Amino acid sequence: MWELTKSFRFEAAHSLPGTTFGAASEEIHGHSFRAEVTMRGTPDPATGMVLDLGLLERSMAEVQKTLDHKLLNRVAALGPPTLENLSRFIFERVQHAGTITRVSVHRDSCNESCTYYGPQG
Repeated sequence: MWELTKSFRFEAAHSLPGTTFGAASEEIHGHSFRAEVTMRGTPDPATGMVLDLGLLERSMAEVQKTLDHKLLNRVAALGPPTLENLSRFIFERVQHAGTITRVSVHRDSCNESCTYYGPQG
């Protein structure tokens, strides 16, 4: 079994009212984010690849376009713009590309990240 991870970056702003960070979090502020999409599988004998990365790249590019340089509070279906919701949002939009096992979103300037593993069934 192999795991393959591809990442993309985006810059975005948000505000998070109602946290213990107070006014600093309630004001619109921006972050640099890095999203990692991980899939698991066995390489196809003919291609030697778990997945044609071009398929995953297309899905990731669409999500990146939706999030990059946006006010995340206005992104439909995201909900409150937290790391938790970002990782779920990205997972839901790339899961059709292959056997996605997890999506991690990193906010390196804050030394924070969150990983979503998909619905547990």
